[in-house]
Amino acid sequence: MVRAGLRAFVAACLLALAGCGDTSGPVPQRTGPADLQVLIGSSGAAETKAVTEAAAAWAATSGNTVTVIPAQDLDQQLGQAFAGSSPPDVFYVDAARFADFASVGALEPYADGLPSAGDFYPTLRQAFTYQGRFYCAPKDFATLALQVNEDLWAQAGLTAADVPRDWAQLTAVAERIAAKGITPLVLGDTVERIGAFLVQAGGWLISPDGTRATADSPENLTALRYVQQLLRTRLARYPSALDTGWAGEAFGRGLAAMTIEGNWIRGALAGDYPGVRYTVHALPAGPAGEGTLSFTTCWGISARTPYRAQAVAFVEAMTAVDQQLAFASAYGVMPSVTTARDRYLQAFPADRAFLDGADHAQGPVNAPRMGNVLSDFDTQLQRLVVADPQAILRRLQRNMTAALR
Repeated sequence: MVRAGLRAFVAACLLALAGCGDTSGPVPQRTGPADLQVLIGSSGAAETKAVTEAAAAWAATSGNTVTVIPAQDLDQQLGQAFAGSSPPDVFYVDAARFADFASVGALEPYADGLPSAGDFYPTLRQAFTYQGRFYCAPKDFATLALQVNEDLWAQAGLTAADVPRDWAQLTAVAERIAAKGITPLVLGDTVERIGAFLVQAGGWLISPDGTRATADSPENLTALRYVQQLLRTRLARYPSALDTGWAGEAFGRGLAAMTIEGNWIRGALAGDYPGVRYTVHALPAGPAGEGTLSFTTCWGISARTPYRAQAVAFVEAMTAVDQQLAFASAYGVMPSVTTARDRYLQAFPADRAFLDGADHAQGPVNAPRMGNVLSDFDTQLQRLVVADPQAILRRLQRNMTAALR
């Protein structure tokens, strides 16, 4: 959901662009050593430590200084910083929020000039491309895959050969699991999980160029009707129906045989449910073939920084293959460049399904002013078991079209 801080930031920038982009003229650039301020939305202590140490190493060899600031609330702190005309030089930008920043001129469009620009996965490049310009370097990414609880799987009389490869097999296997009194699938109740079914059906919410809503389509309707049928027959349950906060918790507690989550689940289960034995597989294909969702963050550089060259050099160092692999080992992310693929799989062979998903992954809706629209869509999806899928999609189409004007 869009937080108040970012909503205020976007509104302020749309009403008065001073300090939010390049509308007040070019920013004088400073040569020599820089004092870079880097604001990160850290996933935890491991990420904060890894980024801080990497920044210190780069500073020591480059002659610059870097202050890494772990945000308590990234959206709010960025909103306040831009509103006060004092944004950090470098900062994390979530793909779901990227277009809001790019559309108001807050970001320096530097990424096409990186030596590694062509090495980023195409879906990640697209996630940070606005009006044809590749703005910022993806720092890492995650995709969705299918997790199978080995003990519950065996309890249902299933083997590795029964892992579902398509929707028909998913339904058939889920029915066998349910017959044993086990919840087959726990599924997150938002577009960030259910959206994978849209992609598998050949649909999505917006055109590739981010200019036209495509929510009300036969493909999306097919997907929502399929998910609705899983929910109505209790072959799938939302986490709240199992009295849990998210699907990973329900899966970790052994309340469902399958779930659909990203590679972050590895760390979550290891920390909270270390006894769970599970395997990871590609998501079942839909009528249009394989499909998953990708989640990524970029290294944004402020359009108002006086240290553009130094900031770009910092990002180059943070996205180098060796550095990305070090981050992967430190806090469980997947490198954003194809050139790190083989070495990553050597280190983390169990993550192959996640990494293979990059070839058919759909990134977030890449258009500004979509936060409230997608929050409303999530609210409708939470009622999918009793709602009309066609009405949900028509409502979303209207709301997206209005926001795109």
